[in-house]
Amino acid sequence: MDLSKIIKIEPIRKGWSGDRKYRLTYENGASYFLRLVSRKKEDRLRELFRLEEELFSRGLAMARPIEIGEAEEGCYIIESWINGKSAEKELPRLSHIDQFNYGLEAGDMLRLIHSLPGPADLPSWQQRFNAKIDRKIRMYKDCSLKIEGDGYFLDYIDNNRQLLNGRPQCFQHGDYHVGNMMFEDGRLVIIDFDRFDYGDPWEEFNRIVWSAQASPAFASGLVEGYFKGEIPEEFWRLLALYISSNALSALAWAIDFGEGEIATMKNQAEDILVWYKNMDCFIPSWYNKEK
Repeated sequence: MDLSKIIKIEPIRKGWSGDRKYRLTYENGASYFLRLVSRKKEDRLRELFRLEEELFSRGLAMARPIEIGEAEEGCYIIESWINGKSAEKELPRLSHIDQFNYGLEAGDMLRLIHSLPGPADLPSWQQRFNAKIDRKIRMYKDCSLKIEGDGYFLDYIDNNRQLLNGRPQCFQHGDYHVGNMMFEDGRLVIIDFDRFDYGDPWEEFNRIVWSAQASPAFASGLVEGYFKGEIPEEFWRLLALYISSNALSALAWAIDFGEGEIATMKNQAEDILVWYKNMDCFIPSWYNKEK
């Protein structure tokens, strides 16, 4: 792209990646998204660009990957600009059935994302995620803050680790929830793939907590759309395991970001325990199967 025709550069401060992000506006009025990463993240950015090209070619509603190249301090990627509104803010303003129907769309799109296979040489999922669970529990126990009712999460994890055995692995968006979705001319668009990973496709639903807090109807539609209405019981049991693990580590993560994030994670843990009746029920109360 011809950078000499840029007339405006606006920094984008939203997000947690630490990457430098900008909106570039050209003299013809067109806008683009620019992400700059350090040299140590260059290989990962190039892998992401390749995967985004594949997903875009398969018809996923997302920003179009345009260019990747070397920068003085690292590597950059340029994508089309999504001129839309935050799904997280807009969904609650929609009718109940519209929220649900957008959830169905999000489920279809997530199934498309998961059609990309993971590397053949990955260690088994039970080996990888059990190590992650152990690390998250250590983080939580070393943390100065605690969740009221944390024993319910710890007990559920201990009693359900066997569910990890034999799980498949695929490409994951890495942060799939309403905060990384936008509405552009009525179309739901997925953004921010920078936390991508490979793993159990069902683990991807661990961020559904954010979606359920914003719109239970949307979260219900997301699950329904992904499974086309046939939801295995094992999915719900595994999802409760993944959410329990996340709830513990999220509090330790939040400490570095101040009291606001600490309060958010504590409130989220409280909501989870209500939804799951202190982990006695493996189907959350926000789920409502609608037609």
